[in-house]
Amino acid sequence: MNSVVIDTSALLAVLLNEPTRAALIRATEGCGLVGAPSLPWEVGSALVAGFRRNRLSAADVRKAWASYQTVPVRLAGIDAEHALEIALETGLYAYDAYVLEAARAERLVLLTLDRGLARAARRLGLRMMEIEE
Repeated sequence: MNSVVIDTSALLAVLLNEPTRAALIRATEGCGLVGAPSLPWEVGSALVAGFRRNRLSAADVRKAWASYQTVPVRLAGIDAEHALEIALETGLYAYDAYVLEAARAERLVLLTLDRGLARAARRLGLRMMEIEE
C-alpha cells in the first residue's frame, strides 16, 4: 500500500465537506495516511478557531472531531531539530515545518491544500500529490 503525508488543510477539507472533498478522497483511496505528530492538535485548534470566528457551530466542531477520530492516520516520528531548521530556512511556522519534515523523513509524497506549504515543499525537493477537482 502506498502512503501519503496529509496535512491539516487537506484533512479538514474532507472533515468539513469542502468542495475538494471528493477529489481528496479519490486521490487517497487505497493509500495509508501519515501525519505530523502535531496533527491532532492542529485539527483541534483549527476547529476551535472556526467556531470562534463563527464559521462553525459547536455541533460542527464535535461532528468533525468525531469524524477525525475514525480516520486511520499514522503519526510520523520526526527530527524536531531538523524541522525547526526547515522553519527557519523557509519562514514557515514550526507546525508547517513538522509536516515537511514528516514527508522528508518518511520519504513520502505530501498532500496539502496550503499553497505556501506546497511552495516550500517544492523548494525543498519534496514530492507533491496534485489534486484534480
